[in-house]
Formats: sequence, C-alpha cells, structure tokens
Amino acid sequence: MSVRIKNEKVLMVVAHQDFRDEEYQEPREILENAGVELTVASSKTGIIYGSYGLTAQADILLNEVNSKSYGCVIFVGGMGSSEYFDNPKAHLIIGEMFAQKKLVCAICIAPNTLAQAGILKGKRVTAYPSVKNDLIKQGAIYSGKDVEVDGNIITANGPQSAKRFAETIIEKLAK
Repeated sequence: MSVRIKNEKVLMVVAHQDFRDEEYQEPREILENAGVELTVASSKTGIIYGSYGLTAQADILLNEVNSKSYGCVIFVGGMGSSEYFDNPKAHLIIGEMFAQKKLVCAICIAPNTLAQAGILKGKRVTAYPSVKNDLIKQGAIYSGKDVEVDGNIITANGPQSAKRFAETIIEKLAK
C-alpha cells in the first residue's frame, strides 16, 4: 500500500499492560509509512507492555488528550484494553470524535469501549467474539467479519485482521 497522507494526526489508545502486540505494531507501522503522525496515549506514560513481550512508548496520559488535536482515534485490543471499557475519559474522547465525524476505530475486544461509550447503537461492527454479547446489549449489529466499516466507525476482530484494519483506516483518512 503506497498511499501518502499529509498533516494527519492519529491517537492510539493503548493499555499500559497486556495490549496485543500485533494490534499495536502492525497498524503503527502502516500508518507511519503512510505519513501519519501518531501519538500513543495510555493510563501511564513511559514504557508500556504488550502481552507477548513488545514494549512501546506512551507519549501522553489519556486524561491529557484533547480530541480536537486528532483526526482519528484507534483503540488497540488485547486483554489490557478492558481498562478502558468503563473509563469516562475514553468515553468522552470517543463521543467528541464521533460527533465531529472523525474516525473512531477499535480492534479485538476494544470495540466494547466504543459500545460502552454509546456510539454503536444500530451500527454494523465486529470484534473478538468474547465481547459479541456486550456489543449487542449496547445496540450494535454484530457481523463477525474481519473488518467492518459503518460511517466513521471502523472495527476489526483481532490480530489476524490488524493489517487490513490499518489499511482500511488509511483508505478512509485519504478520502
């Protein structure tokens, strides 16, 4: 994929511990290769830890994020991402960006954070099957596909879909 995107800032929200390595690393590489400026937000700054040994750098605390500074937010999955399911600041960012028609994206179990924020009612989404019932309870239409796009919401079902998830985000950002 050789799309180039200029002047686009993307926020990746990543658990400080037990994020899914591929769901962070593959989208990050694809987005950076396309020219996107990435900021990693977490509940702690400094080194954050993936489930399988990957380490990353959190640039900013989630509580310090100003949603107006970004054109897209991506919630990275993995077991640790459950720390954002009921997080008021995560819900605020999601709600603000959704209302501003910016891209709101999540992979693996992280779409549950979008559901708990209340933006998935009547939306076609996918996620890791373990959160399917939570999404449906919040009014989402669960497809089970690898990647699902409904308006400005992009969801993916897990690590095997990380590359396609990132490519889909790039395609939408390029429009």
